[in-house]
Amino acid sequence: MLFDYYEILILSLIQGVSEFIPVSSSAHLYIISELFDFKNQSLMIDVGMHLGSLLAVLFYFRQDFLNILKNKQILNLMVIGSIPLIIAGFIIYTTGLIDFVRNLKLLAWLSLIFAIVLYFADKIKVTKKIDTDLNLKTILIIGLFQIASLFPGVSRSGIVITAGRFLNFDRYDATKISFYLSVPAIAGASFLSLKDVFINDATFNSLIILSVFLSFIFSYITIKYFLIFIKNFNFNIFIIYRIILSLFIFYIIYS
Repeated sequence: MLFDYYEILILSLIQGVSEFIPVSSSAHLYIISELFDFKNQSLMIDVGMHLGSLLAVLFYFRQDFLNILKNKQILNLMVIGSIPLIIAGFIIYTTGLIDFVRNLKLLAWLSLIFAIVLYFADKIKVTKKIDTDLNLKTILIIGLFQIASLFPGVSRSGIVITAGRFLNFDRYDATKISFYLSVPAIAGASFLSLKDVFINDATFNSLIILSVFLSFIFSYITIKYFLIFIKNFNFNIFIIYRIILSLFIFYIIYS
């Protein structure tokens, strides 16, 4: 039983951290599954961890979201920006295409390629701000970029930040857009997973409650300190890390 709690701790740490910084959560979960014989990577645990991350975003940005609810223009833009991912995600999951794209080599290559893309995006000159320049065109472009996160190895936060930087938003605003769009993205992923949970008649237990709690804690800490970090530094450390991670996965594949 103690090892079960240890597994939930590790999985929640991976979920809480990798969900919001520009690294691939799917790559980390693969490495964990390769290195350790975890027994608790179940659908209910996955839903619980995503719920924890969702609650962390809502709690940290509670004032922002209250303001967004009062500002119909921003609210509409957030909804519109989420539509491409929701539609694409629904199609991929309901048609079974998700199993086709879950390819280990593809994961490694995409993690490497999009790390390099982020490097060049981060060199773009800053000319825009959320309050004045986020419009229908920019949010649709960001929303279309976000579809790429359905492929393994592509970080959802990373691809949104990349799109934001290509569109001349600074690191902080691009990251905030990523956090805002994470709410419908995480909620949608959890909803799709719940369908499989009911089909498989999964049981509810204390490990699920623990996964929600730990994921909330790790997600909240990540959000807080990642925002502080990007005010002072660029994304190079994450880019280098993703390149090293990709090479490590290639090593696992071909060794």
